[in-house]
Amino acid sequence: MDLVLKLRYARRIRGLSQKDVAEISGIGQKTISSFETGQRIGSLKLSQLRKLLSVYGMSEREFFGGTIEQQIAPWEIREEDAVTDRLLGDLRTLPKKVQSSLLRKFQTMLDSASEVHSIHGRRRPSFVRENPEWHMLTSRN
Repeated sequence: MDLVLKLRYARRIRGLSQKDVAEISGIGQKTISSFETGQRIGSLKLSQLRKLLSVYGMSEREFFGGTIEQQIAPWEIREEDAVTDRLLGDLRTLPKKVQSSLLRKFQTMLDSASEVHSIHGRRRPSFVRENPEWHMLTSRN
């Protein structure tokens, strides 16, 4: 979703006017207006965005993670994307060592799935090519 639309909607769902936001954040009302119309969105500084999000009572994770999109147009958000966003957010709250360990394990799982399913042009593992009966085995065998 467009950053301009997200900023405008975040303010509106809080029931704030641009004047209210300007007084609370210290960012000029005309500047806020120019961000919300897209005229100066390219010059939006990270510090200004953080001030605005603070006024709106939102974290960066909520703002960029799909929370606003889900409120504006829930029919446009795929369930898989929402689940992925929640998982990534939860992962980021864990200690760095735990994050690293989980990411390594997840990468191993992705590599295995890619090899088995020939995803991204990868070939099947050698044991499947050498013995075609392997791919026919099921948990019942």
